Amino acid sequence: MPSRGGLIGRRARGLAGLAATLAATFLGLLFVTFVIGRVIPIDPVLAIVGERATAEQYAAARHALGLDRSLLVQFGLYLRDVLSGDLGTSTLTAHPVLEDIGRVFPATLELATIATLVGVLLGVPMGVSAAVRQGRLADQAIRLVGLFGYSMPVFWLGLMGLLLFYGDLGWVGGPGRLDTSFQFVFDLDVPRITGAILIDTALAGAWDVFRNALTHIVLPAGVLGYYSLAYVSRMTRSFMLEQLHQEYVTTARVKGMPEWRVVWVHALGNVLVPLITVIALSYAQLLEGSVLTETVFAWPGLGLYITNALFSGDLSAVMGGTIVVGAAFILLNLLSDLLYRLVDPRAR
Repeated sequence: MPSRGGLIGRRARGLAGLAATLAATFLGLLFVTFVIGRVIPIDPVLAIVGERATAEQYAAARHALGLDRSLLVQFGLYLRDVLSGDLGTSTLTAHPVLEDIGRVFPATLELATIATLVGVLLGVPMGVSAAVRQGRLADQAIRLVGLFGYSMPVFWLGLMGLLLFYGDLGWVGGPGRLDTSFQFVFDLDVPRITGAILIDTALAGAWDVFRNALTHIVLPAGVLGYYSLAYVSRMTRSFMLEQLHQEYVTTARVKGMPEWRVVWVHALGNVLVPLITVIALSYAQLLEGSVLTETVFAWPGLGLYITNALFSGDLSAVMGGTIVVGAAFILLNLLSDLLYRLVDPRAR
């Protein structure tokens, strides 16, 4: 048995190594973001002073931004500002970028979370069912559904969904998070606690606004959820096929264990570790890949914010949004590593 001191020492070294890895990854993210900011053909000085500025005004603004210094010094200044929470000021909104992101990111987080829940709650059972019925009609149908999810562009599905379910049938709400009349009520009567409109309206008991918000989010979340479903179901099927051919499954069946327990407890339990990675990556992809969906549905989230900033030459907003998306990837990878230790004792 290892001594208590040795165990604590190993855990301390593990935590120190994890912290160093996270710090190095975040530093690499900042460096890549800095390089992208210098490669993008956008002049941040011109975006601030305008095209009619004099040469003296242009030079003064360039000096104020530190762009007349060496790249190494610029990166040091950029690193200092980001670590102090200063992502710059948006030339589009005239607000600090961090403040803008804090306002728009909850909308993206809400949309991606619901879409991920749809993908997981439907994709995992579909993947398991396809693996159990390998080669049969159900398997072929589930694989076909996943193929469509991979093949169809998200923006095209969104446009077709709006045309059919909103324009023709009227089953869902249109673009945006709320109808105009309900937006007025939401702005006046609902406290902004989380920024997630469904949670805030439920906490405030504003059920009319809640129902209206639900009609607006169901279609964009369904479109993104379909993409997530296709990915999750395909990977679940692949993992399950590998496990169903293992000897422990054959042994359990020979001993007379119920089939549902063999499949849903033992086989699925052994694919949870790689499946957690798949779900975390899917969630991260929805957080950063919802740009087209937010544009189609006029969803006021981070994706639409970055898109508008890019078209307006707002480099600070683009780089700030990129940092947030990259940080989300890092945190989700960390979360998946922690979940490994909960579901798999061998990883502890």
